[in-house]
Amino acid sequence: MLIALGAVVSEGQGSRVKFEIGSLSVAFHRPHPGKNAKIYQIIDARVFLEELGVIP
Repeated sequence: MLIALGAVVSEGQGSRVKFEIGSLSVAFHRPHPGKNAKIYQIIDARVFLEELGVIP
């Protein structure tokens, strides 16, 4: 969804991934070994979308 909004993706060290749109950015750790996001990551993504003016 963030890429569809025009986010630039930067791979960090380890499993860290950073998304930037304009002057706003958010970073996440890729979940492992599973692929399920933690609840705090979902909340962080929602807050980031709200800062962008997107209503999730």
